[in-house]
Amino acid sequence: MREPYDMKILGPFVFLLLLGGLWCQNNRNAKATGKSTKKSSGIQQGDAGQSASAADVTSGSTGRTGSTSRNTGGSAESRQEGAAGTRGAGQQTDDMRLHYLTNTQVTCNDGTVAGFYLKEFRGSRRWLLFLEGGWCCYSRETCDYRYQNIPRLMSSSGWPETKRGSGILSSKAEDNPHWHNTNIVFIPYCSSDVWSGTGPAPTPPSRPRQGRDKVRDRNTNATEYNFMGSLIIREVIKDLIPKGIKQAKVVMLSGSSAGGTGVLLNIERVASQLQQLGAEAQVRGLVDSGWFLESKQQRSPNCPETVSCSPEDAIKIGLRLWNGVVPDRCRQLFKRGEEWKCFFGHRLYSTLTSPVFIVQWLFDEEQLRVENIYIGGQSMSEEQWQYIQNLGLELKNSLRDVTAVFAPSCLSHTLITKSNWTSFQVRGTSLPRALQCWDRSLEAIRNNRTPAKGCPFHLVDSCQWPQCNPTCPALVDKTTQQELTLLQMLVAMGLDLQRLGLDPQGDADSLVSMVRNGG
Repeated sequence: MREPYDMKILGPFVFLLLLGGLWCQNNRNAKATGKSTKKSSGIQQGDAGQSASAADVTSGSTGRTGSTSRNTGGSAESRQEGAAGTRGAGQQTDDMRLHYLTNTQVTCNDGTVAGFYLKEFRGSRRWLLFLEGGWCCYSRETCDYRYQNIPRLMSSSGWPETKRGSGILSSKAEDNPHWHNTNIVFIPYCSSDVWSGTGPAPTPPSRPRQGRDKVRDRNTNATEYNFMGSLIIREVIKDLIPKGIKQAKVVMLSGSSAGGTGVLLNIERVASQLQQLGAEAQVRGLVDSGWFLESKQQRSPNCPETVSCSPEDAIKIGLRLWNGVVPDRCRQLFKRGEEWKCFFGHRLYSTLTSPVFIVQWLFDEEQLRVENIYIGGQSMSEEQWQYIQNLGLELKNSLRDVTAVFAPSCLSHTLITKSNWTSFQVRGTSLPRALQCWDRSLEAIRNNRTPAKGCPFHLVDSCQWPQCNPTCPALVDKTTQQELTLLQMLVAMGLDLQRLGLDPQGDADSLVSMVRNGG
């Protein structure tokens, strides 16, 4: 029956939101786009219904006449004609314009052709490619649920003709001081495989799928969906050759949440592809909120379909469904069946040869939600509060050997596409500044020079508490829309501050001192 099935899915579906950012950001500049997939209650945080990696990437106002017909039928030439005809006008705007892949055999989950958005900056030899996030699906049930509720993450049929980026995707110098004058490429996530898939559905449909006409019979096997995330990245690179990517000096593959994990999984493959094309570009990675730790929850090792599946279990199952790939050097570290471990940055990082910059909140909300901890939820136990504190320490330890990192001690998820991304600091240095320092260091090393001193790019907060960095995004009561301090939030969630040693009367002065000096 339909009703029991939906109830079965809704409970564990929270685990699908790790890496995806389908929940709200609890900060003063959060923006909601798309549909909500979960009702909020109390002071629940969330920008429901959107990928956090694209939280501030808004659709343009350009009409979409004919877009669906172009991406579901006809030749590649006819599909690209409309986009090509508007490129000239696009040079006068800040919009990124949609281009469907020339290779129509590389598709989204539902068989509609994949694509990318491009904002060219003529004369620039720097390219910024961004992978959108949105977690994954790993079975017939989870994929059907995802398609019915978040179709834009599985189909290109509803994509707008233009998008306008924010944060590091902005083409305005005041919003993006060091990367505004680059060629910016936004790659929508429609493969549901954490950008790892390499294969089509084993049994191709008898007719081209038209947008949301995907077969939804309950007996449909999930393998009728295509999972081609890694192939989509490959084809985007190919389609950017006429745009000049072979002449690039720097190509930065970036992404948020699942897109950030996709960077870790694909950066070596992108570097190899460009090298084979004869490009001399240095390929770099920028991973935003895609550096996770394994779950501490005790679950059945044989997770039954969709119930009680940890992210690790989901990836184990999904890898087989997706025909997923991981970097060769990481795969060689683990025995057969343990390739899933390469989805975790702290296991994969040391095997990478391309330079990578890690951006990670020390108290990532999606990491907490996997442990059933919802900041702003109805209640929190003392054990959960202890887990939160330990999480910050564990993440710090996992980042110890990372060369380039920006890790504020805050409760949030994703950073680089936030419109206020320049305001967050660690030890007085903003993320754009840290990225500039990293860029200068890499260029110096590349040209056999000594990197300049006094320009830091290994920045991890030293304070131990969530929100102890004064530049953290604000915690907001979803009901009243009022900003709350961490202590106020903990009280609202039922914790006894005195039992935790957080007596606001006795410790007020020391807490204020910690906040002022910790970052």
